[in-house]
Amino acid sequence: MKLFITGISTDVGKTIASSIIVEALEADYWKPIQAGDLDNSDSHKIKSQISNLKSKIFGNSYQLNTPASPHFAAQIDGITIDLKNIIEPKTKNHLVIEGAGGLYVPLNDTDCVIDLIQPDYKVIIVSRHYLGSINHTLLTIEALKSRNSNIAGIIFSGNENKSTEEIILNKTGVKLIGRIDQEPYFDKNVIAEYSDLFRENLLSL
Repeated sequence: MKLFITGISTDVGKTIASSIIVEALEADYWKPIQAGDLDNSDSHKIKSQISNLKSKIFGNSYQLNTPASPHFAAQIDGITIDLKNIIEPKTKNHLVIEGAGGLYVPLNDTDCVIDLIQPDYKVIIVSRHYLGSINHTLLTIEALKSRNSNIAGIIFSGNENKSTEEIILNKTGVKLIGRIDQEPYFDKNVIAEYSDLFRENLLSL
């Protein structure tokens, strides 16, 4: 199973959600494009937050120095992101692929993050509540449907908002995989607890 993790925006909790999913499935992890924080990248964070010894963390296809939109970070580095150079790692294990920001974050003049999603990927959306998040979540789901992408489910991140969650689930029919509360911190123990909660839903995708 190949799971592509996308967010409705940036900083909504994709990497925490990815850690939980990787731990729950003892899956491998791959972030094709890392922009900025190269010494403490999302791959580093995943490695530090999981407990199992089976998961393999694959290297980024592109490591960009500036924490910015990938197209701009690449421009600063004097390169152009080419989808032909983004080659999915080979593994017989489950693979968790983490996007960068939302679906329409540009990678170059023509391609966006949504163009990284392959036909055999199942997409998990991470949604965090803020003013405008319902619109961003519905637009994300609509964009995936327009590409005939396989939407596996949604994870809500942060403080609970029942009204928001209900309207999103009712309007879209997307499966709820689980919710990640606004924890004071996330370490291996917290990630392991959530992985136990999410495992059954993830295995049924």
